[in-house]
Amino acid sequence: MKIILAAPRGFCAGVNMAVKSLELALEYFGPPIYVYHEIVHNQYVVKTFQSRGAVFVEELTDIPEDSTVLFSAHGVSPAIRSLAKERRLNAIDATCPLVTKVHLEAIKFAKEHYTIILIGHEGHDEVIGTMGEAPEAIILVETIADVDQLQFDRDRKLAYLTQTTLSVDDANKIINRLKERFPWIIGPAKEDICYATQNRQEAVRILGSQADVVVVLGSQNSSNSQRLRELAEEKGKRAILIDGPTELNADFFLLADTVLITAGASAPEEVVQSTVAWLQKNFDATVDEIAIQKEDVYFPLPRALRTLGSAPS
Repeated sequence: MKIILAAPRGFCAGVNMAVKSLELALEYFGPPIYVYHEIVHNQYVVKTFQSRGAVFVEELTDIPEDSTVLFSAHGVSPAIRSLAKERRLNAIDATCPLVTKVHLEAIKFAKEHYTIILIGHEGHDEVIGTMGEAPEAIILVETIADVDQLQFDRDRKLAYLTQTTLSVDDANKIINRLKERFPWIIGPAKEDICYATQNRQEAVRILGSQADVVVVLGSQNSSNSQRLRELAEEKGKRAILIDGPTELNADFFLLADTVLITAGASAPEEVVQSTVAWLQKNFDATVDEIAIQKEDVYFPLPRALRTLGSAPS
């Protein structure tokens, strides 16, 4: 068997920043450190931090007053920030700057009296946070069918934004439909789908043609990881989304000479390498890493951590 190891893969700059933030918070403040929602959508990462004293909560009211809370990479609404202040929580904001960009765009458009069409997945943490910035001005759509249900007069100011982890192709189909129905709609100056999401999708698009099977490392609740699996399947490939090699079955690789391995933006490199090792052990696989793009993006730590004397910037 031959393994094609896609690059770039795994952690993006936003996830790196969020994970490092939680590591430093545990180091400086000691456990328990409370985290509002999962730090990133990856079960391996979540369970690792739980073993070190991180406590993941869905409600701020579950956190004792005067405790330390870290906001996840997906961002939170203004209401959550206000509640954290009311409960005297020491809040560390690890929101990905690319998500913050979308929040700021929503605020700007709302102040200018636009109705904002947000393209995203209902219930996703990022979408909840973005909609919380201007709930009276934002309408969520998930599909072209949703767009076709919209009715606006020509004098209604319209703008669109997108969740950062969507499929580029799927988002563009919805954007194009919005522009067909409402030619006066405007969008952000720079697209919202993050560089890492696009690069990982492009790697699957380019390298998937060389493989019989595609293995995506990531969790089921990871939007960008699901998109990688779906993209591979759209290209006619057998594809699987797993958290790690314990979920693999040798039967899945019957008649597979070449396997493409990639990882969503919240999946750590450890699970990639352990999956490679499993295939090497069971199929005497060789590995060829192929990079389709270079990534050198870096996001600084949250201010609350940078101001701690010895914390690196």
